[in-house]
Amino acid sequence: MATPALTRHRLPGYLGDILVDVRTGDRVRPRPAVLVLHGFKGFKDWGMFPPLAERLARAGFTAVSFNLSGSGVDDAGEFTFPERFAHATYSGDLGDIARAVEAVANGALGFPSPTSIGFLGHSRGGGLGVLAAAAEPRIRALVTWAAISDVHRYSPEEVAAWRARGQIDIVNTRTGQVLPILTDVLDDVIRHGSTLLDIRAAGARLEAPWLIAHGESDLTVPAAEARALHAAAEATAELMLVPGAGHTFEAVHPWQGPTPAFAAVADASVAWFGRHLR
Repeated sequence: MATPALTRHRLPGYLGDILVDVRTGDRVRPRPAVLVLHGFKGFKDWGMFPPLAERLARAGFTAVSFNLSGSGVDDAGEFTFPERFAHATYSGDLGDIARAVEAVANGALGFPSPTSIGFLGHSRGGGLGVLAAAAEPRIRALVTWAAISDVHRYSPEEVAAWRARGQIDIVNTRTGQVLPILTDVLDDVIRHGSTLLDIRAAGARLEAPWLIAHGESDLTVPAAEARALHAAAEATAELMLVPGAGHTFEAVHPWQGPTPAFAAVADASVAWFGRHLR
């Protein structure tokens, strides 16, 4: 099999460019494609995402990892667009996902229209993946890692303080940057939280086969959320709980390579797509 090559692309998004990486070993013959989406404060060049995309590409898929336009992150992995991060919403993110799926399906990213499409999302990106897959029949298989089960993430007291200030501040622990989030996302959740953005209801409607992977020691998104998603999905989903693993499955150590938890969920994900995409 040919060694996967990386190309970079841009698509128009609701807050700016959607930055896209394509890794594939064949840009001539159609093959299945898998879209890979980061979570909150995440981006396509962070930690586990490049080795995950490389693993998918080496397994014979075209791996399409991308930054939502509201990520605030550039192609170097820096938060150079904090104003985009401040205005990001779930509904806007779903529009970006739809644009990425359309570009993949139509062969607009330098490779032929794929034979089938899968989706893999982490954390907030996992919840968005459930919403997108329930609405988009071209997504034929879904894998979520540490996915959120609900867009209501803040207590009434936190929301009241947020409203009073007009923003909350999020610290990027990697860089120390303080990133404000305005009230756009609160308004979005109030407007659409029980309809368009109801993740568990979307999971119940989902027809695509779905692998729910979650670390049992996840302190960011507790494993109870994975169990709730699995209960909602009934027959379409399989639950994979990884003992001792945290929110990123300990990602990948830059010198030591993949951790056992990361290797386990990556292998299971590749196998899942191998079974369900043709």
